[in-house]
Amino acid sequence: MKTSTRIASIDVFRALTMFLMIFVNDLWTLSGVPHWLEHAKIREDFLGFSDVIFPSFLFILGMSIPFAIENRMAKGESKPTIIKHIVFRSIALLVMGVFTVNYENLSSTIMNRDVFAMLMLAGFFLIWNIYPKKQNSSKYIFKGLQIIGIALLLFLAFIFRDAKGSIMQPKWWGILGLIGWTYLICALIYVFVRKNLKYQAIAWLLFVVLCMAGASHRLGIFDEILRGNGVFHAFTTGGVLLSLLFNRFSFKKLLPWLIVSGVLFIVFGKLSNYFWIISKIGETPPWLFYCTGISVLAYPLIYWLVDLKNKHSWFYSIGPAGTATLTCYLIPYWLDAIFSMTNFSLPAAWLIYPAGLLKCILLSFFCIGITWTLTKIGIKLKI
Repeated sequence: MKTSTRIASIDVFRALTMFLMIFVNDLWTLSGVPHWLEHAKIREDFLGFSDVIFPSFLFILGMSIPFAIENRMAKGESKPTIIKHIVFRSIALLVMGVFTVNYENLSSTIMNRDVFAMLMLAGFFLIWNIYPKKQNSSKYIFKGLQIIGIALLLFLAFIFRDAKGSIMQPKWWGILGLIGWTYLICALIYVFVRKNLKYQAIAWLLFVVLCMAGASHRLGIFDEILRGNGVFHAFTTGGVLLSLLFNRFSFKKLLPWLIVSGVLFIVFGKLSNYFWIISKIGETPPWLFYCTGISVLAYPLIYWLVDLKNKHSWFYSIGPAGTATLTCYLIPYWLDAIFSMTNFSLPAAWLIYPAGLLKCILLSFFCIGITWTLTKIGIKLKI
């Protein structure tokens, strides 16, 4: 595994997590869903299937970081240039996170929520779409579209008021914002320590210790000094470490150690459960250990199937979710707004488990299909 090439299994793993993220985010529309499929409730000592998806996405984000940064360095980009890219990419995610976490609380006296969502998404796509690289007058048109997108978001931020009359606030930053903060720290760490396994392991351990201290309420004024008290960063740094291990050792030598490590993480999850509950909302160590163990065990299987057995074609139907991930993530927001504005509804039978699961699966495929169509006509977000 070389850090200068694109690894198909990473794209597949990312596509699978995005497919499942759309799937689990739609489960709330159903009645009668088994609890094991859902998110655990606040202060509930439980790990639902839905609680595993976001950590897996953060883990695969970490696996991608060495490839992305090493590729930029191989092209001759300097550290300051790469750091600038990391910062601007993080800011983009934070902006989108703040908007998406606020719009549902928009006061109906300001603007219709669905209209706000459509304008918000239009702003995202105008600013961060991948425009063709041309040296003629077209480039001024593309710059103009980006300026329109920025002005649109500024306008929406200016007029926004929630039901209490408050302005737009970071709140918990939303999923995209959490990814932005996590990526910022972990990517900067990689820029400075790169392939040094020892320093990456130390960073991972510090994040784990911070998570434990936060879960034990021992951080005082330093609580949330890092969003999630390091738990999100631990997932991502774990992914960085796994990428570096794959780059350094053969799959045959690495596989037994990965199996043992994955099992040990699950054992650590069980042992730590004597001290803390398993809680995604609480961002606790058992959640960290269990989900890390699941990712460590899942990725080698995907790598073996996709990169060694050349079964990449098995995943073509969800491929766009792994290569145009941000676009795919935002499609459900478009659909929710459109369905709400048109009063679209499904028969009641499609909203009851187990038949409703088919609806959630089809929605994931539908969003990926829209993503594929958009990329074919030159619409794809990249930050």
